[in-house]
Amino acid sequence: MRRQLNPERLLRWAVAVTALLASSALWWPASAAAAPTRPAAANAMPAVEAPAATLRIKELAAVQGVRSNQLLGYGLVVGLDGTGDQATQSPNTTQSLATLLQQMGVTLPPGVTLSPRNVAAVLITAQLPPFAQPGQTIDVTVSSMGNAKSLRGGTLIATPLKGADGNIYALAQGNLLVGGAGAAAGGSKVQINHLSAGRIPEGATVERSVPTPLLDGDALTLGVNASDFGTASAIAQAINRAHGEGTAEAQDGRSVRVRMPAQPGARLAFLAAIENLPVALARPAARVVLNARTGSIIVNDAVTLGACAVAHGNLAVTISTTPVVSQPNAFGGGQTVQAERSDIAIQQQGASLITMPAGAKLADVVKALNALGATPMDLLAILQAMKTAGALHAEIEVI
Repeated sequence: MRRQLNPERLLRWAVAVTALLASSALWWPASAAAAPTRPAAANAMPAVEAPAATLRIKELAAVQGVRSNQLLGYGLVVGLDGTGDQATQSPNTTQSLATLLQQMGVTLPPGVTLSPRNVAAVLITAQLPPFAQPGQTIDVTVSSMGNAKSLRGGTLIATPLKGADGNIYALAQGNLLVGGAGAAAGGSKVQINHLSAGRIPEGATVERSVPTPLLDGDALTLGVNASDFGTASAIAQAINRAHGEGTAEAQDGRSVRVRMPAQPGARLAFLAAIENLPVALARPAARVVLNARTGSIIVNDAVTLGACAVAHGNLAVTISTTPVVSQPNAFGGGQTVQAERSDIAIQQQGASLITMPAGAKLADVVKALNALGATPMDLLAILQAMKTAGALHAEIEVI
């Protein structure tokens, strides 16, 4: 026989199960949410200081031997509007023009001296980029080497450009672009920008390529831009993490040796991959750069100050000279004598002793230096004195 269920007993079981589920809904989320918010232990390790910056390897290093090369040439600019070199003061221009005419089959009669006013002798400079191949074009800069007033509107005739080894690597020719203008008349002169130098975009054609060590050997060396052991080690670690241990090895603070694939295509792809790897850099060495010519002061974020007291005052010396004329009497028979009377005044500004607290952040250092109220030229002497006293924790470099 089928056993019949008691409706009252079934209702009591349903109520009990509902109460159990409700109680579990109360205690389970509370315990799960409380776990992440537990206070840290008293003896927990402190957080590691974040790196100063994260840059790519291409911004920190480059392949040694893969670089641009300087080219130099001497030529003539023609077609000037009477603003070229003067023959009497720049005889090399006349001599160069006579040599050019002789090469083109034009022989000047004996005793004839050229005195053109629309020709200027110039120096041509250019940068031959790495991997430049014959037929490609590069920009050139043309600069006057005589007394030409302006190169505006001139044309550079064909000029070979040589490297440091004396070989010809490019041939330059074209119309100059001079970013300026000027006019002179009656002793008055108006000039905008510089007129004795110009530029020819894509004005030189490459005739010879420079070999590079990119495909030589089974390894390449990355040259670090700034000499730093930490940066070289960080670059090697980033390459090893991405391509396996032993791929890169830091040799010193300036070079990192990297094992490369043998095939040229695979080698180029490998270089393209590693130069985009991010590198976490440590904080740089504390340094203060002083420019004695302009009074500029650059302080990086690693500079700290020790507690010290500074007093700085200005000393001003003023010398004024007044001409004095000593004239004799009408019948004295003497001569009129002119002399000078000088007045010297010394003024020293009083300065109180200012206490500068220790600062561990760049903002604290800037605030402490601004409290002195000194000019940038005064800060040059103050920072050097603080370094001598041991209160400035940084290396000072004067440029």
